[in-house]
Amino acid sequence: MARFSGTADRDAVEREMPYADRDLPATLYGFLTRVRDAHGGRNAVSFQLLAEPGAKAESLTWDALHREVTRAANLFRRLGIGEGDTVAYLLPNCLETAAVLLGGAVAGIVNPINPLLEPEQIAAILRETKAKVLVTLKAFPKTDVPQKAAEALALAPGVTTVLEVDLNRYLTPPKSWIVPLIRPKNPRVHKARVLDFRAEAGREPGDRLSFADAAGDRIAAYFHTGGTTGMPKVAQHKYSGMIYNGWLGGRLLFDETDVLICPLPLFHVFAAYPILMSCIASGAHMVMPTPAGYRGEGVFDNFWKLIERWQVSFLIAVPTAIAALMQRPVNADVSSLRTAISGSAPLPLELFKRFEAATGVQIAEGYGLTEATCLVSCNPVDGRKKVGSVGVVLPYTHVRILRATPSGFSECATDEVGEICIANPGVFEGSTYTEADKNRDLFAEGRFLRTGDLGRLDAEGYLWITGRAKDLIIRGGHNIDPAEIEEALMTHPDVAFVGAIGQPDAFAGELPCAYVELVAGAKVTTEELAAYARANISERAAVPKHIEILPDLPKTAIGKIFKPDLRKRAIRRVYDAALAEAGLAARVAEVVDDRKRGLVARLERTGTVDEQALARKLGEFTRPWEWV
Repeated sequence: MARFSGTADRDAVEREMPYADRDLPATLYGFLTRVRDAHGGRNAVSFQLLAEPGAKAESLTWDALHREVTRAANLFRRLGIGEGDTVAYLLPNCLETAAVLLGGAVAGIVNPINPLLEPEQIAAILRETKAKVLVTLKAFPKTDVPQKAAEALALAPGVTTVLEVDLNRYLTPPKSWIVPLIRPKNPRVHKARVLDFRAEAGREPGDRLSFADAAGDRIAAYFHTGGTTGMPKVAQHKYSGMIYNGWLGGRLLFDETDVLICPLPLFHVFAAYPILMSCIASGAHMVMPTPAGYRGEGVFDNFWKLIERWQVSFLIAVPTAIAALMQRPVNADVSSLRTAISGSAPLPLELFKRFEAATGVQIAEGYGLTEATCLVSCNPVDGRKKVGSVGVVLPYTHVRILRATPSGFSECATDEVGEICIANPGVFEGSTYTEADKNRDLFAEGRFLRTGDLGRLDAEGYLWITGRAKDLIIRGGHNIDPAEIEEALMTHPDVAFVGAIGQPDAFAGELPCAYVELVAGAKVTTEELAAYARANISERAAVPKHIEILPDLPKTAIGKIFKPDLRKRAIRRVYDAALAEAGLAARVAEVVDDRKRGLVARLERTGTVDEQALARKLGEFTRPWEWV
């Protein structure tokens, strides 16, 4: 294993070990068997239900994990899951989640689903993937996952079997005695049969598969894209892409002595592939603190002590989690920590500096996406890090910066911004999404996945993301990168998180605005933040016309600022103000996400309305509206 030190290391890996000739199994089960044979007695995955550093924890060695995955795969086959059938799971992190993820992909096609979605969205995904089996939680205090699953199953009659995981087994007395007494009862609103996952899996052999592990590449996972409104798109992943992501980590980043703390959810590609698959490739140890990870009660407060407990060498994070950690003192021995890897969103320079000052460790920022089975690039862990970039393109990944033209695509010059387009073993050419319509115009020249991200490649081969094509604030035809606003405000010591968006404007189309979450105890005002923005944002057009402080910014399950909710808030505020100023007796009741029209303001009457005057007033804006 060679540590990743930059472009020279990437090129050396390609020369030394052509990916096509790699010594890797063709199937996921073969991949897991290889690490079992090499490192069977070493810890593979650990989990603790509670966040305290002395809380009960349970670990599986590679021998034990291989056994649990084998049992799960055999169970799914018994329940009718063949290579083309889908087993979905709606689970937080625990040892069973890892076994279901791997076992589902061995038996058929596994479909992880975000438990933070609403039941209607969960049901839509179950229908889209034609899931036959759903693995979810047994009713348990302080979680609504079982209730959501029950409601979703009523809308997804194709699911015939539900397997329940009971988290109570991770508790110790007296808490474990109390849970059965206070366990909430779910109303049965669906017709699927309900079985106990551990009991059913325990009936299966753990030393061999009960079916042939057919060699050859195939679709083995469906991962839905991010978002908590509307119907997410579903990306298809093959064995080759899953194993490639693991191979990268095992070849360039980790070995069997490493310990990775993973407070990210296993329904997200970042945790499932660059982390779990890399552990399978290398024999490294993955630790999951609490079912909710970073969202778990007490996780941030105990995080540094968890690093010390498990002797963590690699920290996996996202910028919002890093910002929260920097609000807490480093109150433990974190000398085992060598590297922190951040992804999912741009990392502000100020956060990089704060983290290095607090821990002595530099963050290596990387880039990946669900549509590519994840990894694309990463800053070298042992080489030069360019803060603000997402690093060097990884071996056997090809990135082109392209600009659409009437006749096709043209290549952008060095440091010229265009759309990031990629090809690698994780890109399923032509069939990224399950819905054929979603694949239309998704590829440049038939091979390069159009990511929708704007970026540039510099002279040394580092990739810089400058924005998201759909996230650009377009002010009177002038493109404004929201990252410029966010990075400037993040340098203020009282600011924890920033989300910059374009709010509707009758004249310019959009104007920049920013929503801010403060660090605990901060007293800064919006007026002071506006003055700070004017002093620190060099582009005058990018200075926010509105700044609002919220107690908590909306975030996705992996800690990204969820901008659709901010856009809804801005639409409501701007439209309500315009209606009030015009003396029109109406207001915005809600803003909904329409699959064809995007965000739509739905109005309600507060009195008699001159509908023609209202139509003229709201017609000054570009966003659609309708009556409730």
